Formats: sequence, structure tokens, C-alpha cells
Amino acid sequence: MKLWGGRFTAETDKAVEAFTASIHFDRRMYAEDICGSIVHAEMLAKENIITQTDKKDIIEGLKKIYRLIEKDEFEFSDAAEDIHMSVEQKLTDMIGEGGKRLHTGRSRNDQVALDTHLYVRKAVTRTGKLLLRLQNSLLEAAKRYEDVIMPGYTHLQRAQPILFSHHMMAYFAMLSRDFKYLSLTRDLADMMPLGAGALAGTTWPLDQAYVAKRLKFTTLYENSLDAVSDRDYIIAFLEFGAQVMMHLSRLSEEYVLWSSAEFAFIELDDSHCTGSSIMPQKKNPDICELVRGKTGRFYGHLMALLTVMKGLPLAYNKDMQEDKEGLFDAVDNLHFALSVYADMIDKMTVCKDRMRAVLEGDFSDATDMADYLVRQGLPFREAHAVTGHAVRYCIEHGKVLKDLSLDELRTWSPVFSDDVYEALQIESCVRGRKTYSGTAPESVSRQCADGERLLRSEEAQISAWEDMDRHVYAILK
Repeated sequence: MKLWGGRFTAETDKAVEAFTASIHFDRRMYAEDICGSIVHAEMLAKENIITQTDKKDIIEGLKKIYRLIEKDEFEFSDAAEDIHMSVEQKLTDMIGEGGKRLHTGRSRNDQVALDTHLYVRKAVTRTGKLLLRLQNSLLEAAKRYEDVIMPGYTHLQRAQPILFSHHMMAYFAMLSRDFKYLSLTRDLADMMPLGAGALAGTTWPLDQAYVAKRLKFTTLYENSLDAVSDRDYIIAFLEFGAQVMMHLSRLSEEYVLWSSAEFAFIELDDSHCTGSSIMPQKKNPDICELVRGKTGRFYGHLMALLTVMKGLPLAYNKDMQEDKEGLFDAVDNLHFALSVYADMIDKMTVCKDRMRAVLEGDFSDATDMADYLVRQGLPFREAHAVTGHAVRYCIEHGKVLKDLSLDELRTWSPVFSDDVYEALQIESCVRGRKTYSGTAPESVSRQCADGERLLRSEEAQISAWEDMDRHVYAILK
């Protein structure tokens, strides 16, 4: 009979049993479930709700179950429905009556909420470490190629020359914002729901503060209805994941373009590419394409959970079981994407000479010609028009701006002098952009220095999270 089957007269239909069971995916939360149950047993004994003997037997039994699962010697079945019931049923089989007392003062509603809070909190820590590693890879690439100048683009048209390091630090900045969002997600997950019961609390004198302290939760839920029905922290993780993957998808698109023969700005290491089954010459950027493609999965998981939650009355509803598969899939794929991108950036080669050749043959210096004319006294709109005429002339005659003679330049404006050629040098175009966020070397150096300080701050934050997680999972030893 089911642990909840007292009021039922018929066995659950096998098809219904299989459809409603979540054990095939929520079993991954076994460590969180057992941690929570050990601390719950400690608290019940402390409050004299169960005996010290029962507490000892329960904790020893739970730790044995943990070791069995760790060694892949635990048999899961749909009949047990979920990880919570699986563990409790096995515990009761092992120690008898004491196992049946473990559930005193709690519901599966607040138990599953506790497990998921612990799981998301741990996932945030792991994700933070991988995000930090990717940020560090971007920063190191920026420093490694600090003197490389590349075309900057708008509308996928060459626009102005920029430092390659400036481009890498733009993605560093995106991931820095993502880290802030991850930190918020951790805060939302760092709330202790156990004690809320099914929805209204419990008549038992539970010491929720003790449980929260042992499990390293910073705060308790203020409202029991909210505690069992809140999935905001999962939504926040999925929103975070969707945003990170959007950023990686943008970088993927650029790497796909840059590694093509048409661009040839970078070469990805063979270890991160694949070949063709029919075309021997092919070297495909499959990792970039897969990360770009998997971004849609993240959007789907986020929209699915938002849709599940939008029409639910308080408090718990079985619909909420749909919160986990998308979460678990997002965690797995996000961890892979962050890890593989760090490796890929570490091993890629930047083709400095190719980028230089492109810049020498285009009109990325046109804005600098216009700015030169403004410094000579022309209004910007007039300078813009003069430069536009010069560009058109170059296109018609197969030249670039720096190829024009001074006599040719003076046909559009008499203010041109010999110093215009210095202004049109690629290095001059980059050096001149000294605004705080600009691409001048000193500006990018400041970005890198600020980035190093930020990484140290993020590392300290992750270290604090790791300490909390270590304390919690030490309960299992």
C-alpha cells in the first residue's frame, strides 16, 4: 500500500502510477532529501517529538541509504513515486516503526520545496564557478591579444577599428551582469520552507530556526502558503540561464562567422570542431552552433514554467511537479556550455595579420577623417558630407582613403593638410577613442584591471557559497 493510501480502496492504475511518478528525474535530489530528513529528525528529537533512539536509528538508516545510492545499489521504482517516498519507504523497511515517525510535522509539499531550494542553491554555486572561469578566459584572451586591432561592426558592416581585447571585454561585461543575476537567484533560493507543512503550518512545536541554521539558510519564509507554492527562485535561475545562453549565442554567432574562410579572423582548435562525413576539407564549428541552438531550449524551459505557474491558485498543485525537468536540463546544459566555452577561448588562435589586412583595405577610418575635418574647423555635418564624397570617389577608382593624394583631398575641402595621413592610421584611429568606455589601449587596460578586481570579488562570494554548501552536505558523512 502507498504511504498515503489509507483512505483508498483500490490500487493506483499502473498507467496513472507511471504518469504521476517523478522518481525518474527527481532522484537526482537524493542528497538534498536525505540532508533535510536528517536535520528534521534531529529537530524532532530535540523537541521531544520522537525519541533519541528513533533519531539515532533514522539518521543511521538515512546515511546507509545515501551510501547505497552513491554506489548505485539502490533500487528505484515508479511505485514509490518520488525521491521522498523512495527514501522513506526504504528507511521504514530497514528500521521499522521509527521510519514511519520521520514524516511527523512535515508534508511532501514543504519537503519537496526544501529539496529544490537546496538543489538550486548548490547549482548556483557550481554555475558561479564556471561563469567565473569563462570570465577569466575572456580576460586572459583580452590580455594575450592586447595589441590586435580588428574591424568593429554595426549592421554586420565594417564600421570602425577596435581592439580585439575591447571586443572580448564586452562579453566579459555581459557575464558580469549575469553574475549579479545569479547572486540574486541564490538569495531567492536561500529561504527555508520546511515547517510550512502542506500549506498552513503544523500543530507540532517545530524549531524551524534550528533547521534553517543547520542547513545554512539565511531566512525563513514569512508565510506558509507562499513557502510551499513559491517557484520564483527556479524561474529566476531559468531567466538567468536564458540570459547567459543568449549572450553565449551572440558570441557563438561571431565565432561561426570569424572562423569561416570569408572572415578568417580566428581559428578554433581541432578539439572543438568536427568534420564532414562526405567533404574531407571541412572543419565545422559545431560547439558554437550547438550552444547557439540550445539557447532555444532555455527559452522554452522558462516559458513552460511561467505558463505552469500563471494560473495556479494557492497553495500546492501537482502542476508544480513540472518545475524540475526543465530546471535539471538547464543546469546540465548551462554547465556544459560555460565549461566548453572557457576551453575553446583558451585554445583559439587569433589571426592578427588577416584582421590587419582587412582594415587596410576598407573604410573603417572614415569617421576619423570626418573628425579630422571638424578639428580643422568644419561643422560635423559638412565634414560628414566631404568624407562621404571621398569614399564614393575611392569606390569608383578602386582606392581607400589613405591612398588619396593631398590634391585629391583638397578638391572636396581646402582644410586638408599632410597630417591627415597620421589621423587615418589604424593605430591612430584606435588610440584616439579615449573615452571611459572606449577602445583606446588605456581604456581597455582600465577595463581589464577593473575586471581582475571584479573577479576577485566574485571569487570571494563563490567561496562563501561553497563554505555553506560544504557545511550542509557534511551532514551526510
